[in-house]
Amino acid sequence: MEELGLRYLVSTIVYSFLGLLLFMAALYLIEKVTQFSVSKKVVQEGNVAVSIVVGSIIIAMGIIVSAAIH
Repeated sequence: MEELGLRYLVSTIVYSFLGLLLFMAALYLIEKVTQFSVSKKVVQEGNVAVSIVVGSIIIAMGIIVSAAIH
C-alpha cells in the first residue's frame, strides 16, 4: 500500500515540475513573440488587457497540469 502511495506522490511531483517548466517556457515564448515587453507592460504601465491575457495563460496551464496529474 505504501509503495502505491509513493508512486503517486512521485508522479505528482514530476508532473508539477513539468508543468512549471512548461509555464516558464510559455511565458518566455510570449515575451519573444510579442513586439513589446510583456513584463514592462504589466508591471510598469499597468496594462490591464495584457494582464488578463497573461492571467488566462496561467489559468489554462494550471488546468492542463491538473488534468495531467489526475
